[in-house]
Amino acid sequence: MRPENARVTFADRLIRWQLEHGRHSLPWQGTRDPYAIWISEVMLQQTQVNAVIPYYLRFMARFPDVAALAVVPVEDVLALWSGLGYYSRGRNLHRAACIIMEQHGGIFPRDAAALQQLPGIGRSTAAAIAAFAFGEHCTILDGNVKRILARYFGISEYPGKQVVEEQLWQLAEELLPTMGNHRTIAAYTQALMDLGALVCVRRRPDCHHCPLQADCFACQQNLTANLPVPKPRKTLPVRETIHLILLNQKNQIFLEKRPAEGIWGGLLCFPEIPIDQDGINFCEEHLRVRAITLAHLPHLPHSFTHFKLNIQPLLLRCTGNLSACEKNDEEKNCLWLTIEQALLRGIPVPTRKLLLMTQSYLSPKTHE
Repeated sequence: MRPENARVTFADRLIRWQLEHGRHSLPWQGTRDPYAIWISEVMLQQTQVNAVIPYYLRFMARFPDVAALAVVPVEDVLALWSGLGYYSRGRNLHRAACIIMEQHGGIFPRDAAALQQLPGIGRSTAAAIAAFAFGEHCTILDGNVKRILARYFGISEYPGKQVVEEQLWQLAEELLPTMGNHRTIAAYTQALMDLGALVCVRRRPDCHHCPLQADCFACQQNLTANLPVPKPRKTLPVRETIHLILLNQKNQIFLEKRPAEGIWGGLLCFPEIPIDQDGINFCEEHLRVRAITLAHLPHLPHSFTHFKLNIQPLLLRCTGNLSACEKNDEEKNCLWLTIEQALLRGIPVPTRKLLLMTQSYLSPKTHE
């Protein structure tokens, strides 16, 4: 166990370290605007800072406040989110913005408990918003903080287990600085984030520059490579599927909008059929168009959290019933778009890759 003054020394050391060595120029820093903080915190869920920055800047330029976000259709949000992954985050942002406008008069809830009632805002994200925007005395517990605490206290069980996570929440709350103003809690919260991102990283942590090394269990026992205990491994199932890339005579591509819930919810995607189904027959029976095969494009692997997807892209060309190959049906969420138009819409990463693959195939240089 740590000594009686561990809470004070832990927080003080982190805050002093952050002031000198932490990050101070990220685009969402230096503000107490809960909207701006909220957008950044949601984008940073399971996504690296460098990947988030350009998305954040574009998002804030297009939707500078909660009213601007709530008033647009969710498709506009997903279009800007395209490529960032975990698209439920974008859908939940839009839903939460609508709730803030409708139920809170456009005013952001001011405490973590109220924030946690909004879609897509969990306990740690709510605490981060409340700490940075309102100076609430509450702690975060994201993946970085779990790693710091698991090493510091020598916790030898997987942090994702419910009982271990509850223990980590208790420890995180006990380590909060007991004195100080808004700046203190904000600096401490940022210090936790920065330490996990810059020093106490997953592989090869830089313990020599860590302000906690003197009484960190993992550092003292040379166990940083073993802690935190990794998630028990399991083999992910592999699913095979065919994506139909259907071209009309104008080289427009047929895309369908996915249902709001589920994988790639609300995004435009290619029609997807089982691996043993005939693509040309599917086009005739379900899309009411005749088609011929142009090419079997290279397989495209894509990984999700719970399974791996192996996509076999089949490039087809419409040959009959050409009027049906040019008609958009917004009600049925079926669109014919040029590749350039499609790239500007809300699409998942595999669809983007397949569009670029198709664009390359159709390029005259490809066949020179």
